[in-house]
Amino acid sequence: MQPQIPRSNSGSEHFHLIPDSSNFLHKTACEQVDALRSGEISAIELLEQTIVHAEKLSPLINPIALTLYDRAREAAIRADKLLKRGKGGPLCGLPITVKDSQWLAGYPCANGSLSLKDFVPDQTCAAITRLENAGAVLFAKTTCPEFCVSGTNNSPLYGATLNPWNLSKTPGGSSGGAAASVAAGIGSLSLGGDGGGSIRIPAAFCGIVGFKPSHGRVQKSPGFPTWESLVSYGPMSRSVSDAKLMFDVLADPPSEVHEQNIFSASQSRIVVSEDLGFAPVDSDVRDVFRAAVEKISGGGITTVYDSPGLGTSVVTWATVATADMWKYKSGSLSPDNAESSLLGVYAKEFIKFGARFNTQDIEDARANRTEIFEAYQALFKRNRARILITPTLGREAFHHTLPFPQIIEETPITYPWLDWAGFLYDANLVGMPACTIPMGLGDQNLPLGLQVMGLPGDDEFVLQVSAAIESLLGWAHSPEPFADRSGQRE
Repeated sequence: MQPQIPRSNSGSEHFHLIPDSSNFLHKTACEQVDALRSGEISAIELLEQTIVHAEKLSPLINPIALTLYDRAREAAIRADKLLKRGKGGPLCGLPITVKDSQWLAGYPCANGSLSLKDFVPDQTCAAITRLENAGAVLFAKTTCPEFCVSGTNNSPLYGATLNPWNLSKTPGGSSGGAAASVAAGIGSLSLGGDGGGSIRIPAAFCGIVGFKPSHGRVQKSPGFPTWESLVSYGPMSRSVSDAKLMFDVLADPPSEVHEQNIFSASQSRIVVSEDLGFAPVDSDVRDVFRAAVEKISGGGITTVYDSPGLGTSVVTWATVATADMWKYKSGSLSPDNAESSLLGVYAKEFIKFGARFNTQDIEDARANRTEIFEAYQALFKRNRARILITPTLGREAFHHTLPFPQIIEETPITYPWLDWAGFLYDANLVGMPACTIPMGLGDQNLPLGLQVMGLPGDDEFVLQVSAAIESLLGWAHSPEPFADRSGQRE
């Protein structure tokens, strides 16, 4: 059943947009940082351009859960003082957003739910603290579905967030507001969270880069207690270099590349699988992925086709994820709990689903996680490789009113497992780093993503390979959301 959408944006417009070179919003995060350092633009000027742009586009795509403009202006003024003295951290003066589910002391953190609309944490999560200590100017929190349990971005509190590429489509979730913001030029960096593809789904649907680090590389606490063993916080950006800029600030221990871990195209092998042996994939996704592999091979990288030899891990993932939600949130479903009447239908169903799993099911899921890790170890060992690439998803973005796609290829997506993101769960279950980068456009002229995966701890290497593939693919498409949309409908 679909979640309630009390505030919906109008539907099917698909826009051609032209970058506005009179401002800096079309630049990458790295370029913006360089401009701030050189004095080409001040932090307060860049922030005000960003705010004007956000106010212009937010009514159309609805990516913002909470604005922090006054707080951001104070931070930008402080940043300018540091920049004038040649000081400040690596993100000094750069406007960014974070996800509604991430704690910021003294400000509402509803996690997409009416039941939490008055919740105000008294602590800030470590990841946000690191970003702000590095000089980032936090100007907004982005939308997410209720409790971040959906791969789309509708919530009873915020309504539907829409895809900048086509306003009839979902941006994906649960970091959908983050992806839509970055794709639309509302900040060049956003902090996402990924417990089952929640960075990679929206990044792929919105044509941006999304990096899920190894589990534990980015500190998340303090925060909501659910999905501790699954979730990683990570960067969402318009380029791999921007993602690395943010990850270097977030990483614990600090990001470091040893000489033996430096990627060399002529000396490297990567494993390729277009369906992992089980995943449904639309024909246009297969075609674009095959074309991408040809470019990669043409760039001097040796590619070998193989897979871990596993089936879908959706049952294992759903056992872990929903049982955990039942553990922490079952009390909210009680009829005598005031919170019950405020929960959306989709969140209630997700929580209730976790009640079906017993102790043995949870033990079996734990054992399956070990088997998955060992299968990936064996995959890389037998191929003398450290990287596996796949499509990120098996199809383009679907209509924003749907909680999941109805069909992929000729495979219907059905209850109870709703298995439409089969490429993504293993990285969460095993704690592997995984980066999605744009690889082209599908039949509906919507973005498609390519996923780059490695074993836990290989974050920097995954980013290096992602950057090399990004360069070979030459992605230059964008919804170009830096100018006024009025009168520019297709």
